[in-house]
Amino acid sequence: MRRALTMILPALVLGACAAPEAAPPPKAAPSTPAAAPIGTPSPSPTPSGLPRPGEVARMKQDGLPVISSIPTKRKVVFLTIDDGWEQDPGFARIVRERRIPITVFATRDAVEAEDLPDGEPGWKYVGAGGWPYFKNLGVAIENHTLTHPDLRTLSPEAQKAEICGASKAIGRHIGRAPELFRPPFGSWNPATLTAAGKCGLRAVVLWTASVQSDAKIAYQVEDKRLRPGDILLLHFRPPLEKDFAKLVRKIEKRGFTFGDLGAYMDELLPPQ
Repeated sequence: MRRALTMILPALVLGACAAPEAAPPPKAAPSTPAAAPIGTPSPSPTPSGLPRPGEVARMKQDGLPVISSIPTKRKVVFLTIDDGWEQDPGFARIVRERRIPITVFATRDAVEAEDLPDGEPGWKYVGAGGWPYFKNLGVAIENHTLTHPDLRTLSPEAQKAEICGASKAIGRHIGRAPELFRPPFGSWNPATLTAAGKCGLRAVVLWTASVQSDAKIAYQVEDKRLRPGDILLLHFRPPLEKDFAKLVRKIEKRGFTFGDLGAYMDELLPPQ
């Protein structure tokens, strides 16, 4: 697995899931830098996002873990983004150029535009066109079900069909079977954990804060601030490039870097 995550939550964590490097070479002579494209975060070097030796302790596992944050003291946060309705090329460019280690939790029907996305006044979707956009992002694509139901309303068999079906679709189109699962709306029950385990998934991933329009962070802690190891929830919705660029700048201004969730998870979870 090439990913990572933390802190087991015994209880349900709910949130909004409705709508949708190395240092630069030394300068030989003064030069005038080219202007960055509008909406692009400042081109400071992006760290690899990998955990440091001994940074994350191996957890004791009893059943499928439910994780909402990574247990680390390092000022690192993890960006996750759900569904797949908005396939914005500007967002993809930022992710690739900055090598930001986001984790995508994809819903098949959103990626394939099998339904209509939720929206707000003024939202204009670029649109969903299929799996190539996600394959070309070069990041981990994980499981968010086939049709985005509230899993607690489904039978164990129906939950398994949703979860296993999504894993098969991702494996077929992306070339790698997912290892992490995010239940729609953060809604799950014991049958969800059983089904996810049978579908070959290693952990359920929730979040500690969600990102709203204009890159506003909605915290689930009383002091309303970022903490080391936080997992942030975003969605594929407009204006994705603008909001993502603003979010990246905001997080970096607060002294945080971006972690590779899968790499941290490899350190956290017991070996398979």
